[in-house]
Amino acid sequence: MDTCHLLDTIANCVMALGALLIFFQIRQSKMQAMAQFEDSLTGQYRQIIHGIPVNILFGTGLSDSEAGESLDDFLKYFDLCNEQAFLRQQKKIRRNTWRFWADGMKSNFSRPPFRQAWAVIKAKAPSDFSELRRLEQTDFLEDPATWK
Repeated sequence: MDTCHLLDTIANCVMALGALLIFFQIRQSKMQAMAQFEDSLTGQYRQIIHGIPVNILFGTGLSDSEAGESLDDFLKYFDLCNEQAFLRQQKKIRRNTWRFWADGMKSNFSRPPFRQAWAVIKAKAPSDFSELRRLEQTDFLEDPATWK
């Protein structure tokens, strides 16, 4: 009976270890998928920013014609920011990634051309970008994951 009891205990330990291993593999797969998803959004950001004139990124102003030509790219950028805030609200974005993105948004929104374009887009689409509007009101400091 002692041998059976020992074998039973060993079998239970092996099963518990196997379950623990499966748990960690699933967790690792989930984290990897989330990182790939976040990377795809970062790729979208790079693609959008590539279309915005460099002098805007340095914070210098634009002529009216340059501002008009860039409005489509600004709209895409603000839409991406809004989507990122929504995804963080749904906890589909990791906290550290969100903090990095929010800091970038705050930096971009501090530049006059971004503020000017945002004012135009907010006025033209008063019922859109609700997550981004809320984030802007908190100076990009609030974590959307805490929103109800």
